[in-house]
Amino acid sequence: MLHDPDLVSVQEVRTKVDRAYAAFQQYRKFTQEQVDAIVESMAAAARAESRRLAELAVEETGYGNVESKTAKNLLCADLLPRRIRGMRTIGVLREIKEDRIIEIAEPVGVVAAILPTTNPTSTAIYKSIVALKAGNAIVLSPHPRAKASTCAAIDVLHRASVAGGAPPELIQCINNATIEGTNALMRHPRTGVILSTGGSGIVRAAYSSGKPAFGVGPGNVPVCVEESADIAESIRKIVEGKSFDYGTVCSSEQTVVAVKSLRERILSELKARRAYLCTEEQGHALARVLLNEKLVVNADCVGQSPQRIAQMAGFSVPGDCAILAVEIRGVGKQHPLSAEKLSPVLALYFVDDFAACLDACEAILRFGGLGHTSVIHSNDDARVLEYGVRMPAFRVLVNTSSPQGSTGITTNVMPSMTLGCGAIAGNITSDNVGPQHLFNIKRIAYAVRTPEEAFPSQAGGMPDRAAVVSAVERYLARKLGPAPVPSSAPATAGSGPRPDSRTIAASVVDRFLGTRREAETPAPSTCSCALPKPVAVQAGAAGGGGPTPPAAPPLPVVDFVCESDVRAAMKESRKIYTGPKTIVTPAARELAAQYDILVQAKR
Repeated sequence: MLHDPDLVSVQEVRTKVDRAYAAFQQYRKFTQEQVDAIVESMAAAARAESRRLAELAVEETGYGNVESKTAKNLLCADLLPRRIRGMRTIGVLREIKEDRIIEIAEPVGVVAAILPTTNPTSTAIYKSIVALKAGNAIVLSPHPRAKASTCAAIDVLHRASVAGGAPPELIQCINNATIEGTNALMRHPRTGVILSTGGSGIVRAAYSSGKPAFGVGPGNVPVCVEESADIAESIRKIVEGKSFDYGTVCSSEQTVVAVKSLRERILSELKARRAYLCTEEQGHALARVLLNEKLVVNADCVGQSPQRIAQMAGFSVPGDCAILAVEIRGVGKQHPLSAEKLSPVLALYFVDDFAACLDACEAILRFGGLGHTSVIHSNDDARVLEYGVRMPAFRVLVNTSSPQGSTGITTNVMPSMTLGCGAIAGNITSDNVGPQHLFNIKRIAYAVRTPEEAFPSQAGGMPDRAAVVSAVERYLARKLGPAPVPSSAPATAGSGPRPDSRTIAASVVDRFLGTRREAETPAPSTCSCALPKPVAVQAGAAGGGGPTPPAAPPLPVVDFVCESDVRAAMKESRKIYTGPKTIVTPAARELAAQYDILVQAKR
């Protein structure tokens, strides 16, 4: 019998991944209707147990509050299933008739799900539903500090999936999760993809496992309150967002940024919304308690009530206090409270103008929340767009509480508990991850052209007219269908039978080729390479009395083409002539192909 916890965990992982994979082999034969019935059964069971599971999570972890955790459970058991209802994820997804392509979903197999301690039940519901909706099996690894509540949620989902018709071992839970066991799960040969939620360490481990992985980065959400905003409504939503589950959601508001002229109104509205305004001394005490010298959040403060955190910092606040608010004087290491705090503590930063607001919000994201989420409260669409374009965040929320907006409760983004932060944060996606990320797409593609039709310019100049007419005729036949049978009714002015596809194709090609021959008359080039100048034709008397005109000048073939040369040619509506030894940079070739700029000169 094994006694070492790591060995026990690794052996359990191996056994349960194999079982899940075997169940997947059965499940992959299910129809869309069968899969949807299973997902609906799971969602209904999770909805019915949402409050009980929330209570278990708070009792076990000590993080957050029951009302908010119930809402997060319902996000995943109610809003998410309704959003993905009708989404095709099994078998043929669509047929693109005009391109003669058929797209087919291919599930990834076994999803390895790593769960956090801050959202242990809602994340289990979310990951199980999206995995099975995409046609996969799932093995979930709970956080050791949230094992009981997570396993309880998985048990609810497992029983409901079987009742809905799923293979009995399609959902597996690791009961003896350790770091070694979790690493074994992520690296198992039959693991298809990893859904990792947790600290930066586990996310890095997922990305370094050698498997495809969806991980997320930390959030440090700036909130710009712009001058056109409804200040009272904005502050109400900010307090609701910051107090939601005591700040454990990674997209919770962290720092409000506003112009100084709004300071008194904002402070007044915060007080009216039961926010406690800390003194400068209390703010320093909070910074010392919440964050260490490396700006890592004190685990004892995560998801605690404002009363508890104030007590830890050495002062007291009223029992009905919703959040703690602290003014700061800058962003960065010298101002610790400008970092992510994972608690109901909100920083306030007042600056001179809107330009300074943009600078501050961007600095906050770069200080610790790159790619995640930012918020603006404004009724000026031009400034909303300016803010959205500027912010290095992939969820830019407008006039909403941040946790509720980022997860899809109050906005139309995909309901999700995995919020990608994109390449700038080292993530594979910037999306709210859903079922569509957990299957691949294979494509059946029919031949629609010959190689000669695909690369007419490689034949040395003008394409063969007959080949082009044939290709255009086939395209028109697909688009227009057969010509209608002529009617016996008398023709009216401008009416008559539609010409057949070949007649139309021949007419179109002849017009195009005629235009192209005119366009290919050599024109002066501004390419950086030296071009041969055309020989000027001397004026002479009409008839045979004048000097003989010189021979037609050679085409101005260039030796090198870069992207700027192509852009100059586009601006002047001219072609660039290339020869067999011409060097064309990849960027230039890609851009030129879009506008048919490059022409291979005949020898």
